[in-house]
Amino acid sequence: MSIIFLLIIIGVIVAGLFLAGFIWSVKSGQYEDSYSPSVRILFDDHKESGNTDTKPNENKNRDNKNKNNNSKDSN
Repeated sequence: MSIIFLLIIIGVIVAGLFLAGFIWSVKSGQYEDSYSPSVRILFDDHKESGNTDTKPNENKNRDNKNKNNNSKDSN
């Protein structure tokens, strides 16, 4: 029976530590980000290929040409 009381006390202490950490993070501004959720849709998720000597539109056109050539070759 005494082990139950010990576990309850330890659980309350751990929960208090988590609550204190949460309150500290809210007060220090960890959850204040009102800008990025509204513009997250505008950011690209994929990384560009290693080619930096051409413009992004040229890369897309070259990729489309390569896809078309590859599909013709496979027929």
